[in-house]
Amino acid sequence: MPDELILDMKAIWKSYPGVSVFEGFDFDLRKGEIHCICGENGAGKSTLIKILSGAHSPDRGTLLFEGREVQNLTPHSAMEMGIQTIYQEHNLFPLLDVVENLYTGSQITRGLVIDQATMVAKAREILEYLHSDLSPFDIVGRLSSSARKIVEIAKALVHEAKVIIFDEPTASFSQVETDHLFEIIKRLAQNGKSIIYISHHLEEVFRLADRVTVIRDGRKVNTYAIADLTEQKLIRDMVGRDVSLFYRRDELPIGAEVVFETRHLTGNGVRDVSLTVRRSEILGIAGMDGSGRTELAELLFGVKKAESGEIFVNGRKVKMNTPLSAIRQKMCFITEDRQLQGLFLKHALTRNIPIVSYTRTRTPFATPSDDVKITEKYVAELRIRTPGVSQLVMQLSGGNQQKVVLAKWFASIGEFFIFDEPTRGIDVGAKEEIYKIMIELLRQQRSIIMISSDMPELVAMSDRIIVMRNGTVSTLLEKQEINQETVLKHAIGVA
Repeated sequence: MPDELILDMKAIWKSYPGVSVFEGFDFDLRKGEIHCICGENGAGKSTLIKILSGAHSPDRGTLLFEGREVQNLTPHSAMEMGIQTIYQEHNLFPLLDVVENLYTGSQITRGLVIDQATMVAKAREILEYLHSDLSPFDIVGRLSSSARKIVEIAKALVHEAKVIIFDEPTASFSQVETDHLFEIIKRLAQNGKSIIYISHHLEEVFRLADRVTVIRDGRKVNTYAIADLTEQKLIRDMVGRDVSLFYRRDELPIGAEVVFETRHLTGNGVRDVSLTVRRSEILGIAGMDGSGRTELAELLFGVKKAESGEIFVNGRKVKMNTPLSAIRQKMCFITEDRQLQGLFLKHALTRNIPIVSYTRTRTPFATPSDDVKITEKYVAELRIRTPGVSQLVMQLSGGNQQKVVLAKWFASIGEFFIFDEPTRGIDVGAKEEIYKIMIELLRQQRSIIMISSDMPELVAMSDRIIVMRNGTVSTLLEKQEINQETVLKHAIGVA
């Protein structure tokens, strides 16, 4: 791999009101390499992207691109230089076709006329290079998430990108889609493109990286050649603690009392599901994608109506026809997609945290002073990192956003919690904090259903596990039966 640098950041400092992010940060990128960035939420990964894409300017420090110092970088000048960012959320026009998305703002013209034929021909050439069967005329809004990611990569190539930044690109991908994306990324690097790859999935880092830089608290901890790095060393650098601290929870006594039960619940793609949850217990729900895990949660919380079956809360038969009816039964639902379903991203913490507690008020009017008190209480209790309670939620890191979701439900005085992928998209340090919060709920005599695709998380945190397959329960595993191999065998149907 060539050692020639295309990008060199030296002693970068950046702060926002009330929060210091980068403090003397250093980073370099070689031509034709895949350089992965790892760090906890709030470590500075998002700020790095914003600086390199020209969205934010550093307070001080030096940025060299192809050996020349760059000052006053803007989104337009970053693209002109050859820096393209592919974000976790898609940045495309869904009503336009592929070729229109590729050339938005940079149409090829012949005189005063747009040269549609040339744009289509070049689009076909790039899609073929990416081994994609997409047509230039496919409407982007009708494509899968992975296909849209291919369009964004093609757009970077149309703009003759030299550096491509990937920010958590596989968040909603299947394994096949992830494998295809990795093949493309490796081909781009082999053809001289420089890749910055940001991911919370450590297995992706070890599959892709030539080098890995670890960021902690706005500083570079270390940069490693991948051959010199182990997962234990990487995690220790990320969080400043030994890896042995992870996935070990306190074992608490479980009550004999059944606080939640379903009998033969059917609907929303789920068939004949019967389960019980005891006081101070975590009941894990395992299964492959499409097994019906989230669909079951939607039934339990009244998001979707059951066709048949019964639900009991504290021994009393109830109807969960709407989320409001579930909330009134003191149920809480921490959804898989916190940004789309769990938060008002463009509003302050004071608008997010008290929102569910309004269901307990006898007046239709909100009291701003009470909202501030509630928000301050849970910001302190959950150690939400924010400059103040009026901060917009969209400006918080992923782990702190997840804490805001939890605070919203804690303020509702809930007794029974459904966690759907509680730590997806957050780093290992923030995961540990979420786990401690869950254990504290058990200490308070609350109960939890936890749906997770993270096998170590599921095995370590669960007291019992229901394994789902094809919309129904494949098996129930007691604590002494739980291990990764057994769960996986039942999930894929080979047990």
